[in-house]
Amino acid sequence: MSMLKQALIIFTLVATLVLPFALRPKHETVGKTDDTLVIITPHNEAIRQEFERAFAKWYQARTGRTVSLDWRLIGGTTEIAKYLEGEYTAAFQNYWVNTLHKPWSNDVLNGFANGSLPADAPAVAREARAAFLASEMSCGIDLFYGGGSYDFIRQAQAGRLVDSGIMQLHPEWFTEEVIPQSFAGEEYWDKKGLWVGTVLSSFGIITNRDSLARLGVTTAPRSWEDLADPRYVSEVALADPTKSGSIAKAFENVIQQQMQKVVFNRMATVRFATPEAMKAAEANAVAEGWLEGLRLLQRIGANARYFTDSAQKVPIDVAAGDCAVGMGIDFYGRQQQEAVRRRGADDRMAYISPEGGAVNSVDPVAMLRGAPNKKAALAFIEFSLSMEGQLLWNLKPGAPGGPDYFALRRLPVRKDFYTIEGIAALRSDPEEMPYGPQDRLIYRREWTGRLFREMAFAIRVMCLDTQPELKQAWRALIDAGMPADALAEFQDLSALDYAAANGRIREALRSKNKVDEIKLANELGNRFRAQYKRTVELAEKSRKN
Repeated sequence: MSMLKQALIIFTLVATLVLPFALRPKHETVGKTDDTLVIITPHNEAIRQEFERAFAKWYQARTGRTVSLDWRLIGGTTEIAKYLEGEYTAAFQNYWVNTLHKPWSNDVLNGFANGSLPADAPAVAREARAAFLASEMSCGIDLFYGGGSYDFIRQAQAGRLVDSGIMQLHPEWFTEEVIPQSFAGEEYWDKKGLWVGTVLSSFGIITNRDSLARLGVTTAPRSWEDLADPRYVSEVALADPTKSGSIAKAFENVIQQQMQKVVFNRMATVRFATPEAMKAAEANAVAEGWLEGLRLLQRIGANARYFTDSAQKVPIDVAAGDCAVGMGIDFYGRQQQEAVRRRGADDRMAYISPEGGAVNSVDPVAMLRGAPNKKAALAFIEFSLSMEGQLLWNLKPGAPGGPDYFALRRLPVRKDFYTIEGIAALRSDPEEMPYGPQDRLIYRREWTGRLFREMAFAIRVMCLDTQPELKQAWRALIDAGMPADALAEFQDLSALDYAAANGRIREALRSKNKVDEIKLANELGNRFRAQYKRTVELAEKSRKN
């Protein structure tokens, strides 16, 4: 090999290693800082970089001190919840045994983090709960930042979140004019100050126009029902609701919309003799709507190319053309759309909000019990809710007060952001007005709020654990022209009905013995495999006839 070729090879290798570092956004060099703030989060790198940079400047201007953020990245909110549970359990066991010198037991384990202990709970369980709530038990982390409100509500119930003091510091922010306590049925902050929403998130349909053209689809999907179209078989990108609380929320929106449709159709034109009769009719309609929602998700799941562990994979694969459409979180869709445009002004990506099919929920921030640096943690919460922090979410990079490098493409939680004079010209998404008049879903927490885990479990046994059989049955139905008897067999979801979700499924998921959940999952998985097999047989029989 000539010397010139060797030199070229060496130069190419060096360039491959060095260029990514040379071209990445410039970071300010940070040595030892006065304060360190430890934050556990599912937020992506773009959000972390922009908020770290802006907060450090804001903090130094306010306090005269420097601060660095130590981000703890272990996965999505489901993984974060498991991590926090494990860390606090280990810390409390050490405190109970080695400081209080008391024996550890299952009653202590099941009682100290139980926010709804029954009246007849063992005395030692109540004692453990009181000891935990009176303690400064720490997991070594200051803040839990980002993810759906459901996960924060569960952490608050367990006693792992504490009042940061932000509501006492800025009571003027927690008003109907700035950050309403609730909107369209969704809570935006905890009344006890245990968590507060910082940014809005919603859910919708991510599409690739080139892929739609490849399939011969001339009109982009506008509703959740459109994703069940047989033309999208093996073309829908979905995330696993048991791994992502945010995606589980999207699936809950699908079910809630079907519930509301059934309730409206049943109740709008009927006069009831008594309030009791009306209440009973609504309860029946809600139960039927639950099944209709699951049936729709079953058909969408049958069209799925996969169920990924990472919600961020969905828009990436749609952009690449590996899938034509996907269900996703709004900001993931918008950020991928932004990335595609940056690379070549390509307009093939689109994010579509389903009409009347999604509600805006919040990504909160909360101070964890025993936070090592409470002052800096409160300062970060204050910055996140201040207008300086809110501007970062939806201003264009380089705009005054906006992010330096990345368009975050998210919607601030503060109402008054949207009324700032001249703000539209600086925004990444000026057409998005979450508090404006529009056809929106009104969330009814009493219908599905307590069944969040049960819903994800139902989708798991119906679609994920049985995906090969599900897809085979769906293709057989398509090929046979959807014969009525085969379709009825396919969509028999009596094992997952509203009564089952509130009964045996809920009991198994909340059992102290985890084997109960595994047994039920195996039982229902086998049931659906057999059911999908019978669907294939009926569909093939129909074709022969």
